[in-house]
Amino acid sequence: MHAKELMSTNLVVVPPETPVTALAELLAARGISAVPVVDADGAPLGIVTEGDLIRRLADQPPGPFGWFLQLFAGTKPLIERFAKAHGACARDVMSAELVSVAEGESAERIAQLMEMHGIRRVLVLAGNRLVGIVSRADLLRAVLRAVPSPERNLGDGAILRGVIAAMREQPWVDTYWVYPDVAAGVVTLYGFARSETMRQGLMVLAQAVPGVTAVKDKLDPMPLLLRGTF
Repeated sequence: MHAKELMSTNLVVVPPETPVTALAELLAARGISAVPVVDADGAPLGIVTEGDLIRRLADQPPGPFGWFLQLFAGTKPLIERFAKAHGACARDVMSAELVSVAEGESAERIAQLMEMHGIRRVLVLAGNRLVGIVSRADLLRAVLRAVPSPERNLGDGAILRGVIAAMREQPWVDTYWVYPDVAAGVVTLYGFARSETMRQGLMVLAQAVPGVTAVKDKLDPMPLLLRGTF
């Protein structure tokens, strides 16, 4: 399969002047973990991820003697980190080192690029214009569609792997406390759900995995004792 067949085309993009507060609200409201930054012609300039925004919270003043040690580290990394941690708009906090492919690039090459660069998504360009994004979940669906079966249906093991991979792809899933099981194409979710919203999201997520015929909710409410461990 090729990028054009795999990519998501219903894109959410922002201009470089978008305030950081608006970016955070957008990611939370849409339930997405990254948003491309594009210019007026649709050419990608960078991408803002949850990690870029979390860096603002994690960036702390250096401890005792930290300023002295930083003198030997060079100033460029320090300036770049400061800009990302304290920037006011998308242009300041985005990651500008993008990995992109053309629409005809193969799924295998895209997987190699993700592994090589340690990333979760690759931009798809037509010329200089952004036309889609291929994520790890998109690649997983391609792999599952390619799994042969005499009955033209996926086995329960492949479906279970697909559900687990889809859960790990979403930052809002408490993968440590949710235990999916698959029998005859039916996914049963055991464990604990932090909220009704998460319960509904897990049902939708599991139902979207190729090969799933039904989803059963056996999740219990998250005990207060466990919530305190996060």
